[in-house]
Amino acid sequence: MGKLVDISLAKEGKKAGTAKGFWGGVYTRGVYSTKLKLANDCRYTIWPVLASGGETPPLSAPALALQPGESTIFSLPVSWTGKLWGRTFCTYYSSIGRPVCLTGDCGSGSPECARASALPAVTIASFDLDGDGGLDLYVVSTSRGYNVGILVVPYGGSGGDCMATGCVKDVEGGCESETSGACNSTCFAFADPKYCCSGGNAPPETCKPSPYSRYFKSRCPSAYGDVYADRGNNTRRFACASANYAITFCPRPTSLKSSVGVGAVSGPSGVKTKRVVIMALVIVTTVVAILLTVLKILSPNLAVGIALAVYTALALLFAFL
Repeated sequence: MGKLVDISLAKEGKKAGTAKGFWGGVYTRGVYSTKLKLANDCRYTIWPVLASGGETPPLSAPALALQPGESTIFSLPVSWTGKLWGRTFCTYYSSIGRPVCLTGDCGSGSPECARASALPAVTIASFDLDGDGGLDLYVVSTSRGYNVGILVVPYGGSGGDCMATGCVKDVEGGCESETSGACNSTCFAFADPKYCCSGGNAPPETCKPSPYSRYFKSRCPSAYGDVYADRGNNTRRFACASANYAITFCPRPTSLKSSVGVGAVSGPSGVKTKRVVIMALVIVTTVVAILLTVLKILSPNLAVGIALAVYTALALLFAFL
């Protein structure tokens, strides 16, 4: 596991909730912080960035490299506002004291990027913690392009929009050469007002989806894309009360589906639960088979009837898993 980094700067309290199991213990959300667990499921190293925005103080987080399979936990201040993204294919230069990255670089002299913006193309997760009504607002965006899959899963929170979101499918495979490097949005790739919905192209009549924006939206329907791709699509920011968050880079394509609705509960994902149920069914089936073998010797007709009923029930259970 990667280094545990505590960058809590908060002094004001808020209502506490808990998230158990997933965090390897019990973390209380409240007095000091919200916790983000960053996990790297990629086959390559990720240099995560947490850049404060607005009037939020910059975080004193060191430049951190997550190797494949590693994870780390950050403690964020109450009411923190900022963006998170992953830098990829980086080379660390001791002479300048920071990594230089092929994607997600911020181009600043700060190794942790501080308040800098990510250079496109990059996938970004934005957070506005403890906002109106005590809700955390969060969204994954491909408006600046795509460089790595990101999944955001709330744990221990509540609320109707407290759900997993992200861009988990590979987008780069469908990028044309005009937008590549990694996979730019049309606005940044062509720098043309008609693709950025700016100036005279802002009205809906002239701001039309392009083939590229439609492709982004088809691959990442819950993520915010270009303005023209999201008009009329009801793309929204998700909202949670008193949650901690798990952010995974390069999540499996099935991760988003299995994580839907996870915000209101704590513990393992639906995939792990399914495996436990299947193992239990295998054990039950084995025990029933042994009992039927014994019963067949004593009463063959009764054994056949019971066997049919049991295996029909088991078949139905497997079908719904």
